Amino acid sequence: MSDAALSSRPFAGPRLNSRSIVNGTFFLLIVCSSVAVVEPSPYDLVSLIAMPVWFVCGFRVHRMFVPFFTLMTLYILAGFIALVPYWNEKDPVVFELQSLYLYFTAIYFGLFFSEHTLKRGELCLKAYTVACMIGAIAGICGYFNVAGTGEVFATYGRAAGTFKDPNVFGSFEIMGALYTMQLIMLRRTRHYVITGISLLIVLGGVFFSFSRGSWGMLLVTSAMMTGMAMIATPDARTRKKIMIGVLIAAVLGAIMLAGLLSIDSIKALATQRSQAVGEEYDDPRFWNQMRSLPMLLERPLGFGPLRFRVVFDLEPHSSFVNAFASYGWFGGFMFILLVGFTIFVGVRLCFANSPYRTMAQVFFPALMGFFIQGFQIDIDHWRHVYMMMGAIWGMEAARQRWLEQRGGGASTYAAAASASA
Repeated sequence: MSDAALSSRPFAGPRLNSRSIVNGTFFLLIVCSSVAVVEPSPYDLVSLIAMPVWFVCGFRVHRMFVPFFTLMTLYILAGFIALVPYWNEKDPVVFELQSLYLYFTAIYFGLFFSEHTLKRGELCLKAYTVACMIGAIAGICGYFNVAGTGEVFATYGRAAGTFKDPNVFGSFEIMGALYTMQLIMLRRTRHYVITGISLLIVLGGVFFSFSRGSWGMLLVTSAMMTGMAMIATPDARTRKKIMIGVLIAAVLGAIMLAGLLSIDSIKALATQRSQAVGEEYDDPRFWNQMRSLPMLLERPLGFGPLRFRVVFDLEPHSSFVNAFASYGWFGGFMFILLVGFTIFVGVRLCFANSPYRTMAQVFFPALMGFFIQGFQIDIDHWRHVYMMMGAIWGMEAARQRWLEQRGGGASTYAAAASASA
């Protein structure tokens, strides 16, 4: 073809279409989820763009989405019923409005992940890892008070990153750690050095949060992810690769941990935090939880949204107790059903043969870790928990659609996976 003919052709650069706008605003939304030190957060502001853009561009609803929608709707409805006696109080009203906002984000994520699932799931994991890197770098700088950042990014001598609470920060980092671990473990990356450095930075954020819950969550979820990958992989050669990848990640983590604990001040705080169970911080909240149970048995509507603190001068520090305290009996049981069905769906996703199994083995262990933490900390208003729940139900809707395509004549696994992407 002549130069003149080439010059007459239109420029074939990147095209801006509705799908790229939807995915771009979604990517920005997930990256902004790492910034919670200010209210309203950038996440909240971007969500006001991302959700309407997605809605206007259109979507489909699969019948598998109905159970999630029903449970979420009944749960939030129970909260507003429990709010009725306290409409004249600002804090309970604000609490329920925040719950309503998170409800809409969960519905959005569930429908969003149910279409173009492979591409959007991978996009989410990459964006979430970027968010974790931002939070971890800020937290590490804050812990060492680099350029005076300790006042902003550290709390009580612990890294808090771009969050207000070191415990929330440490737990937020977990899914980013799992994703980078999986990339190394399954050899799904061509950039091992960059991925390894990213993993070390994120693990550093978890460590310097000095959050016992986050430390435990990291161990449990990484073991869960590895075990699921081993069990779900029938090929012995692949299992061998997984074990080699696990050893590489473990060695990197051990080297980093040994180096950090060689510093006396870090070792002293780590020892103090690991032995802090049962001190004055823990005993009152666990005692209040026990005291609240017989009281809640006498109150079908609970104490009312955000009124546990009025009765006990402390937050419930348990999402399961708070579900009954803030949402009443009906809301509490809806929360248990929501968690139970989500676990059932997540486990099935992680073991059933589908294009989404590998992806689910990152999302679900991270979410399961939050559910476990929910017994001893309030996770019911953590934005990323609603994103993960929506992702699990969205992937299950995609899996059901994939099965229907196979039954309707889709010839191969690859063809179905390509159609979903």
